[in-house]
Amino acid sequence: MHSVESDPAAPFVEFRDVWLAYNEELLRANHFAVEGIDLQVRRGEFIAIVGPSGCGKSTFMKLTTGLKMPSIGRILVAGERVTGPLKISGMAFQAPSLLPWRTTVDNVLLPLEIVEPHRGRFKARRQEYEARARALLQKVGLAGYEDKYPWQLSGGMQQRASICRALIHEPQMLLLDEPFGALDAFTREELWCILRDLQAEQGFNVILVTHDLRESVFLADTVYVMSKSPGRFVVRREIGFPRPRDLALTYTPEFTDIVLELRGHIGAMRHAPAGGAAIHP
Repeated sequence: MHSVESDPAAPFVEFRDVWLAYNEELLRANHFAVEGIDLQVRRGEFIAIVGPSGCGKSTFMKLTTGLKMPSIGRILVAGERVTGPLKISGMAFQAPSLLPWRTTVDNVLLPLEIVEPHRGRFKARRQEYEARARALLQKVGLAGYEDKYPWQLSGGMQQRASICRALIHEPQMLLLDEPFGALDAFTREELWCILRDLQAEQGFNVILVTHDLRESVFLADTVYVMSKSPGRFVVRREIGFPRPRDLALTYTPEFTDIVLELRGHIGAMRHAPAGGAAIHP
């Protein structure tokens, strides 16, 4: 099959008129959770998806990773049609869900014990993998906590470990579903900067689902606003701020203007009838 590797201009993630109904009965009734999604994401691009609660943001995430198959349409990642769960992606969620009986470093190593080809060589290469995990933990500010258990870590520390776990197998794409939503504002901003630096260094794609408009504008190259159910993309907003971005940017009028513009789109949707809106830049 033609691969995106041989054509740098080809989209890394592509949705072609994707619709999803949760079961056959809903499909027969034309009742869709997401509808008419067309999307092209460049290799290395950071996109954020925002929108009202229940609009289908997490459903979009499951489609991208192959945990759900579309009822209509096609999804391609790295030039290959998505037909099942992707091995080239890592995921982190709002709840860090670390295993309480494993140390931080052993929690981070978990994907390497489960996902091929690492699983087959885990025992032989354990020292190398553990060194990689410890280096990653140090990079996110967890030096000295590698051998602690989750109950000995704060919520922010657990989320740092969760992001390390999602990245340990060096995925090409990181999917984040409200990863910082449960944290206080200062910890959240620290983690924005950690994510910013990791992505700049390693160049993986990121798809971030968030309710936090400041977060989306600070981190993303492109922000998509999703309509209320049935979910569809109604606004595509490119964020032109140069990188690397500093937190001071979030206090500038230019930054605030974009946040307010996005908030206006979401506010307008809360009062609009469902469906029918077309995407516009």
